[in-house]
Amino acid sequence: MKSSLISRDVIADSTELTVRGHCYDALVGLAGCDKSLPGLMMSMVRLNVPSVFIYGGSILPGRFNGKDVTVVDVFEGVGKYTSKKMTAHALRKLELKACPSAGACGGQFTANTMACVSEAIGLALPYSAGTPAPYNERNKYALASGKAVMNLLAKNIRPRDIVTRKSLENAATIVAATGGSTNAGLHLPAIANEIGIKFDLMDVAKIFKRTPYLADLKPGGKYVAKDMWEAGGVPMLLKTLMDGGFIHGDCMTVTGKTMKENLKNVKFKTNQKVMRKYNNPLSKTGGVVGLKGNLAPEGGIVKIAGLKKLQFTGKARCFNTEEDAYKAVKNRKYKDGDIIIIRYEGPKGGPGMREMLQTTAAIYGQGKGEKVALITDGRFSGATRGFCIGHVGPEASVGGPIALLRNGDVIDIDAKKGTINVRLSKKELSARRKKWKPKKMNFGNGTLWKYAQTVGPAYKGAPTHPGGKNEVRTYADI
Repeated sequence: MKSSLISRDVIADSTELTVRGHCYDALVGLAGCDKSLPGLMMSMVRLNVPSVFIYGGSILPGRFNGKDVTVVDVFEGVGKYTSKKMTAHALRKLELKACPSAGACGGQFTANTMACVSEAIGLALPYSAGTPAPYNERNKYALASGKAVMNLLAKNIRPRDIVTRKSLENAATIVAATGGSTNAGLHLPAIANEIGIKFDLMDVAKIFKRTPYLADLKPGGKYVAKDMWEAGGVPMLLKTLMDGGFIHGDCMTVTGKTMKENLKNVKFKTNQKVMRKYNNPLSKTGGVVGLKGNLAPEGGIVKIAGLKKLQFTGKARCFNTEEDAYKAVKNRKYKDGDIIIIRYEGPKGGPGMREMLQTTAAIYGQGKGEKVALITDGRFSGATRGFCIGHVGPEASVGGPIALLRNGDVIDIDAKKGTINVRLSKKELSARRKKWKPKKMNFGNGTLWKYAQTVGPAYKGAPTHPGGKNEVRTYADI
């Protein structure tokens, strides 16, 4: 998992080098899962040659005990097994049923979240994000993407004509409206960084706060990506959001037309239960919330989709690695009301800002998803649910407040107000900071070491280079 986020930037860099090395005039980017989606979008806007993005498609849902299941049910099944709520035989049966086809994970996890983003940001053709991977219907989008990129080349419409501040806001809107992955809070600022647009975690959070939660998707809801596609797909959701004034319709897209023109003939289907109209939301604010306070001066992020309560106060239980935290959770060495702290797992400290899916799934599987909270400077999988706050910055490895916490410190989290604070005075935090010593890095060479030397803070998207603000000339203009 330390390799996951780093792979995003390696994908962007290797795409850049391939295009530069072969002097390509245009780019069609095909991505299958999680980090390959933002990685390709980052390279598209970095290079600024005419580009079209196409998603490889979602997996079909598995069926277990009469219900649709995804890979996350297996992770949570491990937690159920450790708490004796599930037998080894049942867990094995679930494991064999959960992933029945090709395709990226089926809920509104990172891959499907960023696939929705690809349409909302204007880099992918309408409906191309929704069609499941095994369906032959995907072939027509591959062919159409090739035609579209030639049209963009002829008209000289480039990614930076498409990806603007407004289209980034459209992208953040669809993340919130679908209860999407908190990883979007990293990837959208990283895409913005490539072209020198300031659009950090808290800018994303502002969009989340004003966006209604409309799509009832797993893990917080009932349905999977295939259901959303059958119900009307991303364009139908974009249309109702535009009707409500939440989407900028004047943004250019890879069709050569504006978002408004693309959605002109889309009608909202009332005979489906997956998506709601903008004026009949699951909740008035989006499924993801930004937090700020003395524990996270640079911000943090929490997915509230599916949560029953939005405030939590508890005592810190501190761990300096995910392995230590998982071991404690697996052995039930925590109690209701605890706030589990996993630190030194940020972009630099990990290095690689890994996802805490193993630990969060175990907690949820044990039935403690809303009885304990978890705070980390690492990330969460889009599949994570429960009261889990990630991306806390500054991270522990640079001496952020999370590094100064001790067992028993009382922490207040309020996802309604958007605050996260530890009950410590400035004086006490300052005294602890003077005694704090940096933790020795886990790697002395190789890709992970190299990443740690250049990676920036999570609230800026964990960028590994200065981005558009220091650009001298784009590749497309050479």
